[in-house]
Amino acid sequence: MKLHFPTIRSKRFPAALFGIVLVGLLLASGFHMGFVVLITQLGLSNFLQVNIPILYWIIIASGVTALIVQLTKNVYERPLKKIAQAARQVAGGDFSVYVPPIHAADKQDYMDDLILDFNKMVEELGSIETLKTDFFSNVSHEIKTPLAVIQNSADMLKKSSLSEEERAEYVDTIARASRRLSGLITNILKLNKLEKQNIQPISEPYNLCEQLAECALLFEDRWEKKGIEFEADIEDQATIEADASLLELVWNNLLSNAIKFTEPGGTVALRQTSTADSVEISVSDTGCGMDAKTLEHIFDKFYQGDTSHSTEGNGLGLALVLRILRMVGGDISVTSSPGTGSTFTVKIPASKGGK
Repeated sequence: MKLHFPTIRSKRFPAALFGIVLVGLLLASGFHMGFVVLITQLGLSNFLQVNIPILYWIIIASGVTALIVQLTKNVYERPLKKIAQAARQVAGGDFSVYVPPIHAADKQDYMDDLILDFNKMVEELGSIETLKTDFFSNVSHEIKTPLAVIQNSADMLKKSSLSEEERAEYVDTIARASRRLSGLITNILKLNKLEKQNIQPISEPYNLCEQLAECALLFEDRWEKKGIEFEADIEDQATIEADASLLELVWNNLLSNAIKFTEPGGTVALRQTSTADSVEISVSDTGCGMDAKTLEHIFDKFYQGDTSHSTEGNGLGLALVLRILRMVGGDISVTSSPGTGSTFTVKIPASKGGK
């Protein structure tokens, strides 16, 4: 993001400098004429009459050249050297670099603009590096946990004294940890492809209501097993133009989270309404809810506000949801408070053709 200021001078050399140099050269020309008259009146030799003016102009030219060199150093060379030195530090992995602007905010020119853009770039690179470090740290932790479970369970299976019941329990534990590890890797790959835009959405008109109903039915066994009441209030048809396979991930993640965080006897509700411009889908639950701090980070990768359910997910679902909705031009908002449940509301542009 480029920083701009109200007044950006387009020239580094002030216009008054041209006038100063011009007046100086005119004065030097005047002195030259005085020298010529004086030399003639003194009756100096032809050699001196020729060489004294030449020496005079050599001195004038040297002074002007020295002035130009000094101005060039101050105006261009020194600021560019500072930027080059800072760039070398950044290339070496130091993202704490800061190059101070040359002028105050009301007198800045394009060199100051360049410096401010450089500082902003370094700040963004530092943020990306921090995110990358956190990402790899989180990935390592998330992978190590199911691997440790698999390893421990496999070691236990080596014992000959285990009963068939215990052996079956350890096998089930290995299967669950394997599924969790597989889900983690799948989500990382999907998120990576989405962020690198290797997945290009294929937008086609389709009936969103039918898709919502199909996704909800996939979770029927889960809500019945937990004794959760499921409410659905959707229209018969609402046509949108989007990538159906990507949006299916959105609904599956939202419904899965709602059921996961709702205690037995609670309620999960899926509602959908349409306007002329958009289709709105909300997924509500009567679960544990979230405080303000959790709400600030729920779309961050690997963030899990309720650690009691951490074994049931990997903190990538909502990051996927947000990325997909941005790709299709949709939006998502959340309302929640501790103990009262949560509501995720998605808005997607309606198809131009209408229902």
